[in-house]
Amino acid sequence: MKKATLTIEVNRQRHTVEVDPATPLLYVLRNNLRLNGPKYGCGLEQCGACMVLLNGKAMPSCLVPVETVRDKSIVTLEGLTRPDGKLSPVQRAFVEQQAAQCGYCLNGMVISATALLAENKQPDETAIRQGMQRVLCRCGTQSRVLRAIRQAANESNP
Repeated sequence: MKKATLTIEVNRQRHTVEVDPATPLLYVLRNNLRLNGPKYGCGLEQCGACMVLLNGKAMPSCLVPVETVRDKSIVTLEGLTRPDGKLSPVQRAFVEQQAAQCGYCLNGMVISATALLAENKQPDETAIRQGMQRVLCRCGTQSRVLRAIRQAANESNP
């Protein structure tokens, strides 16, 4: 395994890591930077547990080689919290609507909802369902997730 020293921007901070450039971003985030938001799920970019915002777009991180993100902005679940410690509107809405059950897919849900609302300030139900399509959840809280996203959209755009 060849190692290289790479600098990446995660949650508005630059980090230098020494890893094989082909290492998946997810592993660097969890193992090197000790961030617990993105989870290992399927390892095939199909469940959404490992979602991050990559230049503002929701992207699974489990198969993305870390060498391909050197010039990009990466935001994890931890990075959504405001500098003053307050939760983002999406995080707060998910808490208030009790939109999580087991919590495993929660990272992907919050990241995907954040990306959706950045792109579409007032999505209708069809747009919300489409925006959340890449996150696999078996807990049955879909109606709470929909309410949380609507609440976050309304809070962000009074």
